[in-house]
Amino acid sequence: MKKIINIITFLGLLFAGQQVFSNAAAMEVMEIVRKVNHAIFYQGGDNKAHLEMRILDDQGRERFRKITLLRKNLDEKDGAQKYYVFFSKPADIKKMVFMAWKNIDRDDDRWLYLPALDLVKRIAASDERTSFVGSHFFYEDVSGRNIDEDVHEIVAETEQYYVIKSVPKLPQDVEFSYYKNWIDKKTFLPVKAEYYNEKSFVYRTYNALEIKMIEGYPTVMNAQMEDNTTGGKTILTYSSVKYDEGIPENIFSERYLRRAPKRYLK
Repeated sequence: MKKIINIITFLGLLFAGQQVFSNAAAMEVMEIVRKVNHAIFYQGGDNKAHLEMRILDDQGRERFRKITLLRKNLDEKDGAQKYYVFFSKPADIKKMVFMAWKNIDRDDDRWLYLPALDLVKRIAASDERTSFVGSHFFYEDVSGRNIDEDVHEIVAETEQYYVIKSVPKLPQDVEFSYYKNWIDKKTFLPVKAEYYNEKSFVYRTYNALEIKMIEGYPTVMNAQMEDNTTGGKTILTYSSVKYDEGIPENIFSERYLRRAPKRYLK
């Protein structure tokens, strides 16, 4: 009898402060995932932000990027989108542009304009999980991963967070075995993400370091992606974040890769 009581006591301590699956029954995992996807990528009809990117290696050496990000939703549902990412510093990459068209029914379209060569480079779907301009973020991190590419499962729940594990349906197409997101229940923004390899080693970690309410939308203002294998990390700091600016769709075209829309980059 004492052993049974001890086991019950142990389990009570183990899950103290946690309510595993308690509230999740009322909200299916895909509903949570859709809310998360919306909170990260779809708030407002469009979005503009200035960013500073600091890329640090394992010895603390730093590279710097100054960026303006434009994003436009193309319909009322969380579907097709277009992204325009303009680099203004440092001098050697000034006027470089990354552009992405997020497609729901097929692979996304992505381009990179290299001003030094006056070259527009198409980024293949197979390259979407490679480094974004030398940082620890991937191209796919910028515009997002299709939620239907993974199988999602709630593996834990606390008073503040859902912990969701996502396993790729086509593991041969990605470098990770699975990843976990810690989702804030109030904002539905992930405050932390861990990517695991085939040995269940966490080789890449994302953290939202600061979240603010901007024009009524919860917005990540400071974020970090760390490579736990090499020790390097990239820190993003956002400023002048604005929503619903009326950004026209026509600037998300190859014409404006070479001729930046200065009016919308200020």
